[in-house]
Amino acid sequence: MIFATLGPEGNNHVLVLRRYLAARGPGDAAVRLFDDFPAAFASLVAGEVDRVLQCTAHFSHADCVGRTMHRAFPVDTFIAGSHPLALLARREIAEPRQVARQPATRYYTDLTGFAEEIDVPTTVAVAEGLLAGRFEAGICARQTLERHADKLRLIEDLGPALDVWALYGTQPLPADSPLVLEPTR
Repeated sequence: MIFATLGPEGNNHVLVLRRYLAARGPGDAAVRLFDDFPAAFASLVAGEVDRVLQCTAHFSHADCVGRTMHRAFPVDTFIAGSHPLALLARREIAEPRQVARQPATRYYTDLTGFAEEIDVPTTVAVAEGLLAGRFEAGICARQTLERHADKLRLIEDLGPALDVWALYGTQPLPADSPLVLEPTR
């Protein structure tokens, strides 16, 4: 079976997919990473992958579910934590005026002290932008600070986000599945 999710390697979708596969299998599963969820869901509907894992807090979740209605179906759901997150700044910026964040993280802390908020597709891209000097501050995995303490400093430790995750396939669950609240008509 081929399981798909949002890349790049190291982001929360990949972290949670690998945890899921370790806990629930199958053991011989292959993982395919996509640049965006519309492409992953299109690949699912086309039969190129067997499952797609998506965090329900991801900004494209509602659009993907709507666009693939009656062709992609939730087949499993669970709660999982993300990488521990942090609001970080570049060391040389005493008072950052801009903050980069993945849209789902925009309310994880008070960002009103920043003059500009920049949407970035993934927390991995936020970390890369901080390290490349494109952003003054940003919300990303706390491990970024641990790996680059010489370049970054902690503004606020946010901890992991606890989210609902959905796994999609092309066949609906049977009506007697414990995940189905009531039979579909």
